[in-house]
Amino acid sequence: MPQSIKLYRHPLSGHAHRVELMLSLLNLPTELVFVDLANGEHKKPEFLAINPFGQVPVIDDNGTLISDSNAILVYLAQKYGSGSWQAQDPLTAARIQRWLSVAAGQVAFGPAAARLITVFGAAFNAEEVIARSHAVLKLMDSELTDRKFLVGAEPTIADVANYSYIAHAPEGNVSLEAYPNVRAWLQRVEALPGFVPMQRTAAGLQAI
Repeated sequence: MPQSIKLYRHPLSGHAHRVELMLSLLNLPTELVFVDLANGEHKKPEFLAINPFGQVPVIDDNGTLISDSNAILVYLAQKYGSGSWQAQDPLTAARIQRWLSVAAGQVAFGPAAARLITVFGAAFNAEEVIARSHAVLKLMDSELTDRKFLVGAEPTIADVANYSYIAHAPEGNVSLEAYPNVRAWLQRVEALPGFVPMQRTAAGLQAI
């Protein structure tokens, strides 16, 4: 078991939550380090020395610094996953990479962007990003028709990478009502041993 891994994060960042979730699923000792995004801490020299891109999350694994949430998932799965969570053959590797690309593409510019409008006041076109969100949700729902997780019968980092922003899509006014397979998949992820939720906000369809 490694010494505690430092995770530089913000509790409302889905990118940071991916890594927090992976660390918990792997039962790795973790020290959460709050980065004050609202006050620009991520753009100050001290943080830029850790990640020149000025973004969370970043992990410090006993002196090894890694940034970018999907890159961190790959690292953690390969170093600590004991054969699970990652690909064991070329085809599975390709399928996982496809979903990591979806997380960094269609999900980032769909459900994640929609939530940035309501939670952080981002200046995106709400109609456009909500339409993009439903396009990727429709695709995901179709692909989940005949399997429990995004790549197959067992969870992988593909599921971890996509979970956070899909689960919190209603905060960005993106309803999950029309996607029963997606909702069942979210419940399967939430039932995994070691699951930790991301902090919810009363925004969008989640507004009280």
